[in-house]
Amino acid sequence: MNNLPEIKIGIVAVSRDCFPESLSVNRRKALIKAYEEKYGKENIYECPVCIVESEIHMVQALEDVRKAGCNALCVYLGNFGPEISETLLAKHFDGPAMFVAAAEESQDDLIGGRGDAYCGMLNASYNLKLRNVRAYIPEYPVGTAAECADMIHEFIPIARAIVGLKDLKIISFGPRPLNFLACNAPIKQLYNLGVEIEENSELDLFEAYQQHDNDPRIADKIKEMEAELGTGNLKPEVLPKLAQYELTLLDWIETHKGYRQYVAIAGKCWPAFQTQFGFVPCYVNSRLTGMGIPVSCEVDIYGCLSEFIGAAVSEDVVTLLDINNTVPADMYVEAIKDHYAYAHQDTFMGFHCGNTSSRKLSACSMKYQMIMARNLPEEVTQGTLEGDILPGDITFFRLQSTADNILRAYIAQGEVLPVATRSFGGIGIFAIPEMGRFYRHVLIEGNYPHHGAVAFGHFGKALYEVFKYIGVPVDEIGYNRPRGVLYKTENPFH
Repeated sequence: MNNLPEIKIGIVAVSRDCFPESLSVNRRKALIKAYEEKYGKENIYECPVCIVESEIHMVQALEDVRKAGCNALCVYLGNFGPEISETLLAKHFDGPAMFVAAAEESQDDLIGGRGDAYCGMLNASYNLKLRNVRAYIPEYPVGTAAECADMIHEFIPIARAIVGLKDLKIISFGPRPLNFLACNAPIKQLYNLGVEIEENSELDLFEAYQQHDNDPRIADKIKEMEAELGTGNLKPEVLPKLAQYELTLLDWIETHKGYRQYVAIAGKCWPAFQTQFGFVPCYVNSRLTGMGIPVSCEVDIYGCLSEFIGAAVSEDVVTLLDINNTVPADMYVEAIKDHYAYAHQDTFMGFHCGNTSSRKLSACSMKYQMIMARNLPEEVTQGTLEGDILPGDITFFRLQSTADNILRAYIAQGEVLPVATRSFGGIGIFAIPEMGRFYRHVLIEGNYPHHGAVAFGHFGKALYEVFKYIGVPVDEIGYNRPRGVLYKTENPFH
């Protein structure tokens, strides 16, 4: 299934009636030309109906971009701009909106050709606040045609996440496992974000699984799994059950997504899952996530919400990991200290039983879940996908609702080091600058659970803007502050 929206940005130029309309017309044409030369025509639409100078023009422009199928909006101040009409445009547009403005072009044309959009952007922001309208305004929103084209392109992943949330359904199975209250959070904020949730019992899931017994599609699913695992297919006897389970989830999505286009799953995986289903679902979770359908473990609803946002921003596979264990001192000294510019406390191991897509592992093999097998027969814990996570840039992040229903989030950029973990599960050695301080003053101080979403690449800039846009207060967005920049709770006396 196509589980992410395609973004089409309608670009509407605006003009204040006491400025030459030609400034906005010509600057819009230059902007479109610059964008198409650099990024192509796929994601933008030039609204040709009018230059918005009045409320009537605003209505005409809205009708035009809607007919063109635009699901995001760029309001372009070619000159000072009409502060009322341009902000009403964003207010009545059903989707994310951004505002950018034209820089002046030449010292030789600062009389008839001066647009004052630098000034107009101030009035636009003020009017947006008066009307309680959210809009994305880039860090420095005034630029040449080429610079504004870059700003619009940077808006695409932000818009994709926001549009996706408005049409997302999270399907969950079962309450959080015992002793995992950390993954429990009020669902009210999901509705505030426009997200639907369908909560089910794992008994409902078990019934659906049994109804897929002897499904004629199982044989083909097994072949898919065998091809993916290759020489790592160490537990072939469990593949029929895993194939049956995957078909159960895929069919559930199709019959339960209702009027929503996009889906994420918060799945149950223990403690009774293994004894009743006869396997662990980790590998299937990894495969669905690899298909673009994020699946979280341990019924972590805000975990799978975070994964979906990460997938929308990165257009890539994501994963959910425990912020799990320290790197042993001897491993740090031997493999990291003299090879990478990280202190020991900058490093940790991110781990989960086996839910990371094979595409994000250096190598993979099907095994049993060692932790669960300490209390259960090994044969019912088969189904994990184990391997070291691919080295490279990552962003560790999470969106969370507090117990008192306040949205908060964190973002930290770093990398997975190309160092063998010598451990089990889907696991990697992560390095994040000033991780030790971030761990103490954001993760612990902010009462975050142990799960964090991982996007493969540096996407902190876009994620920060998404979190701001959807209403996370900026002082509730934690990040790994550089050395010398203290957290509010950090003791200055070292």
